[in-house]
Amino acid sequence: MKHSIQHIGDIQLLVDAFYYKVRKDSMLAPLFNEVIKDNWEGHLKKMCTFWGTVLLGTSSYYGNPFMPHVNLAVEKDHFERWVFLFDQTLNENFEGEKAEEAQWRANKMAEMFHLKIKSFNTNNRKTLI
Repeated sequence: MKHSIQHIGDIQLLVDAFYYKVRKDSMLAPLFNEVIKDNWEGHLKKMCTFWGTVLLGTSSYYGNPFMPHVNLAVEKDHFERWVFLFDQTLNENFEGEKAEEAQWRANKMAEMFHLKIKSFNTNNRKTLI
């Protein structure tokens, strides 16, 4: 049964269900596993604090979400797959305003990350601000 995103337990469900799909995905799993290695627990916790801050205003995430991604060998199709799995996870589990916001934010974040990484690589890996 779908429900709205209202508390950190909902964020935990979103993150766990989404990254379960990522870890099984033939395109994304190798990329994530190469970077995360055996620290999935830490990554999932960080993603819960990130999405909790973004969607619920918990102010529990501190850091720059882009910088860990800047050196990844990712292309537009990787971001499209990431968004597809994220949207699929939202649509399977949630409805309402916060689910729509999560979907919008994930799409914009993927678009921004892709463009910034592409720019970084095109400009001979000069520092981005």
